Amino acid sequence: MLRTNLSTRPFYNERAVHAIAAVVAVLVLAVTAWQATRVIRLSKYKTELNTAVRRDRDEAEAKIREAEQIRRGLNQTELAAVAAAAREANELIERRTFSWTGLFNQIEATLPADVMLTGVRPEFRDGETMVNLDLQGKESEDIDAFWDRLDKIGAFHDVLWSAVDVGEDGLHKVQMKAVYTDRR
Repeated sequence: MLRTNLSTRPFYNERAVHAIAAVVAVLVLAVTAWQATRVIRLSKYKTELNTAVRRDRDEAEAKIREAEQIRRGLNQTELAAVAAAAREANELIERRTFSWTGLFNQIEATLPADVMLTGVRPEFRDGETMVNLDLQGKESEDIDAFWDRLDKIGAFHDVLWSAVDVGEDGLHKVQMKAVYTDRR
């Protein structure tokens, strides 16, 4: 016969609760360990980056000091002479690479029959090409027609007209100065 009263003492399944608690504890420990290794790894990375930044700043400051020392050691008159020589060399290069063919092709395409080109002189300054043109035509309308055609090409701008004279032979003589942009 049974001597225990089962109705007064309930049955608890404590193993399942302990197993779930153990699994949760193991998961918490695993996540904590993973986070701790991440913190350690990122801390080392931050230290390496701070060291690299410090090293780069020190190197930059050393280079700045070196550049200042070099600037102080430069002779300003020699530097000015070198700069002038460089400008002169650049001007010679511009003159050498100037396309006479392109200029004359554009002028020839726009020159009316009653206008004659008597002189062309380019000037090279500050990276711009100024072209001086000496023209003569039978009438001022012919020269105006030449300018209208030249303007449509778009290679000449900032035009200045000077020395408009009518010669003894009845020809209108004009000097024109314009900024020329080669449009090849």
